[in-house]
Amino acid sequence: MPRVKCKKCHKDETIIRSGFIRGRQRFFCKECDYYFTIQLDFQKRKPSRLKDHSTTIIDIAKVIGVSVSTVSRALKDHSDISLETKNVVKQVAAELNYQPNTLAQSLTRRETRTIGVIIPDIETYFFASILTGIQSIASAVGYKVMISQSRESHETEVANVHTFITNWVDGLLICHSKETNTFDHIKLNLKRGIPIIQFDRVCEELNTSKVLLDDVDGSFQVTEHMIGQGFKRIAIIAGPERLYVTRKRLEGYLKAFRKAGTSADPALICYTDLTKEAILKQVDELLERDRTIDAFFCISDIGAVNIIVHLKKKGIRIPHEIGVAGFGNDPTGDIIEPSLTSFNPQTYKCGETVAQMFFDQILDGDDHVAQTKMVKGNLIVRSSTFRRPEP
Repeated sequence: MPRVKCKKCHKDETIIRSGFIRGRQRFFCKECDYYFTIQLDFQKRKPSRLKDHSTTIIDIAKVIGVSVSTVSRALKDHSDISLETKNVVKQVAAELNYQPNTLAQSLTRRETRTIGVIIPDIETYFFASILTGIQSIASAVGYKVMISQSRESHETEVANVHTFITNWVDGLLICHSKETNTFDHIKLNLKRGIPIIQFDRVCEELNTSKVLLDDVDGSFQVTEHMIGQGFKRIAIIAGPERLYVTRKRLEGYLKAFRKAGTSADPALICYTDLTKEAILKQVDELLERDRTIDAFFCISDIGAVNIIVHLKKKGIRIPHEIGVAGFGNDPTGDIIEPSLTSFNPQTYKCGETVAQMFFDQILDGDDHVAQTKMVKGNLIVRSSTFRRPEP
């Protein structure tokens, strides 16, 4: 804006802005103690030079010469601001390409329209598919999803929870790490009223809504299928013994043997941390001490794929000598030779269900009652176990 001269003494160095009244900029001359106004011609004003940063209400206030609070109230159509002032503020805001800071606005309501999701590992298809399901529902209702990985570390999981809460996410969706066996970091935030949904790996003692995969029946279907194909000495490669999914998938494995009128051999139940090294070490030890083993069921597809590769290097024919099955329906299982029999837990649907339960809790408010939902899956039979037609 060009320098303004006093209408009385015609000096410009003594002029300061003094508010805004009835669509006009008000000025004050310190030399002659004189107030005057001029009409600002916004159509002829040169474009703003505010290119290096996003326009804020401070920028608008500086251009017009009013307080920040006046701009803020005008943009919100506050009743104590005149129509003329509102119109000028909105006109300048449009010229400066002002975009409301939705985060700042939401923080005043302690609402960010953001969900924090904590998973063990984003690089696996299993968790990536769940995330895709979560995001599909969240995006449809205008929510953002922030993702963090625990990398199977309890300490990292606790830190991730703290980071999300201090950034005021509207809620947490969490699948616990393999190391996590204490849940004070969850209990604390439940007491604060933070909506929390657990999925896949859950703590049954926590009073939160939960989304579970069909671990028991899925494992049962895999094992029953293998028994039906004539496999008798089926070893199960499980995860850590205390892990929820380990216990549930082991439960389904044992159930299939009971239905077949026999008992599973406890010596064929192996607990691992589900790393490649730990899984293959267990496979080698089992084969060395028990040559009657004719099948491996790994509760992780990636682990099962690694077993197939490992057995083939040993010259073992699959499934003629040893069958292999997994859990998770990872795409790798469909392209490896032989292709991997697996249980498809419908991970994408699991993600959708997790997100929907979160929004249901938001809508329920104080009336919300925690509930548990199970996502049903289906068995996919491929070459790694197929010896004869199913009865």
